[in-house]
Amino acid sequence: MIATEPPAAARTPALDRRTLLKGGLLGLGAAGAPLAAQDPAAGFTHGVASGEPGSGRVLVWTRYVGNGDTSLEFELSESPDFARAASGGQVTASADNDWCCKAWAEGLQPGHWYYFRFTAPDGSQSDVGRTKTLPDGPTEKFRMAVFSCSNLGFGWFNAYAHAAVDGNFDCALHLGDYFYEYGPGTYPSSDEAQPGRTLFPASEVVSLADYRLRYATYRRDPDLRRLHQLYPMIAGWDDHESANDSWKDGAQNHQPETEGEWSVRKATAVKAYREWMPVSDEPWAAYEVGNLATLFRLETRLTARAEQFSYGSILAGKTSPDDAMAALIAFREGAYRDPGREMLGMQQQAWLADGLKRSAGAGKPWQVLVQQVLMGNLATAPVLAEGLPADLPDYVRQRILAGTMAGRAELPLNMDAWDGYPAARDRLFESALEADANIVSLAGDTHNAWAFDLDRAGAKVGVEFGVQGVTSPGLESYASYLPTSDLERATIAHNRQLKWMDGSRRGYMAVELTPGSASCEFRFLSSVREKGAGVTATKRVTTLAGSRMLDVG
Repeated sequence: MIATEPPAAARTPALDRRTLLKGGLLGLGAAGAPLAAQDPAAGFTHGVASGEPGSGRVLVWTRYVGNGDTSLEFELSESPDFARAASGGQVTASADNDWCCKAWAEGLQPGHWYYFRFTAPDGSQSDVGRTKTLPDGPTEKFRMAVFSCSNLGFGWFNAYAHAAVDGNFDCALHLGDYFYEYGPGTYPSSDEAQPGRTLFPASEVVSLADYRLRYATYRRDPDLRRLHQLYPMIAGWDDHESANDSWKDGAQNHQPETEGEWSVRKATAVKAYREWMPVSDEPWAAYEVGNLATLFRLETRLTARAEQFSYGSILAGKTSPDDAMAALIAFREGAYRDPGREMLGMQQQAWLADGLKRSAGAGKPWQVLVQQVLMGNLATAPVLAEGLPADLPDYVRQRILAGTMAGRAELPLNMDAWDGYPAARDRLFESALEADANIVSLAGDTHNAWAFDLDRAGAKVGVEFGVQGVTSPGLESYASYLPTSDLERATIAHNRQLKWMDGSRRGYMAVELTPGSASCEFRFLSSVREKGAGVTATKRVTTLAGSRMLDVG
């Protein structure tokens, strides 16, 4: 949970790069098609997707609703007419997996674009998708479109649409909060909800049927469907794919007395995710980008994460500022530093440490962490508590006051981020330094854009790019009593590692790796309330290979 969250298509033609870049075949018809046309009751219902790219294989996905188990053929080709098959096989669509099916396409060439499609026994065919394998050997450039925090109720997925039209990415990354589990009227509230963005089911998602229907609802969005059609995606869940502020044994937004055992809900959420997303069943994985980089997809939520600390619990019963400060300092010197608190767990931490050594030892200039929550140190700037308006919601007021007091006690803003697990973060940073790795952390979750230098007791570890939300609102939605520029300036001044931020705009990141530099272009939309609104501002931040620090320009 971050401060802005409350407490408890019609078939498109085959593509080639020339028509893609011209923008003439980018699904504009699908955007206006009736939902019945985009989501028929039988046959191919939700387009195609691909993911888990490697140098010689990729995972392809579709959904086909039949009268029973149905064997589908899939084929890949380097040309949109499928004149010569490059790979193929069979896969079964079954009600056991909500009619979703996925298969590995093997024997592909490194760094190649491919077209793919599925064919049913009756001869009907899926949309034609486009995917790409990872390069092998010398690699001069690799580009990724990076997303997080896509709340359908708050607006239109214009970020997905912009990345699809751009056409100049090798893959897409989704860092979590692909959907939100809340029912209508919660987040967003009824007053905030965007007309025309209807959620199903009309309740919080808890059961397997609920999770499946929420995925089906999101995947009827033509912009999200188009993004999946055009790029392979590397994706990992954050909390909202299960429940807000999830950890290994529970979640803030899970009430066992009314919603059953957490282990059941967690397994249900994981099953639906793996059905509907073009992902493998591995909780974490590495992706080799030629001699340029290794991408490490981490799992920070459901495997080993300890329960989040709560300032509300720490300050409960404290009736004076002195008592509250004493409690925070005692917490800082005690439970906060507990070395037994995990984020990754021993198995994943050992796997990552070994992977960092192998990647850096092979001379790859970049070790990229594809993960969910901020690693950089971030504390609440005191200015946030100045001049609080009388009509501010009480839960927001309490969080701001607790956050500013915690900041004075040298404690962080967000206990749900790596800041809440300092010993676990220290173990990761120590392994990076031992490997002589050059870390680029990619993070989501906060809805705002961030750029951090990362260090361990002054030793440079790397940098972090935190992506703004696709639609979910950020700091501007609850600190509107402060000019955003003042809030940004004060927050940067108050946080040593933070080099730049944007506290008010939605969009996505275009991240580019080369042998000499890693850069992030933050792309900001003019609106998420107006369908089709485009990118009207950008900010480019760069780090040079080996420097482990940012140039924010």
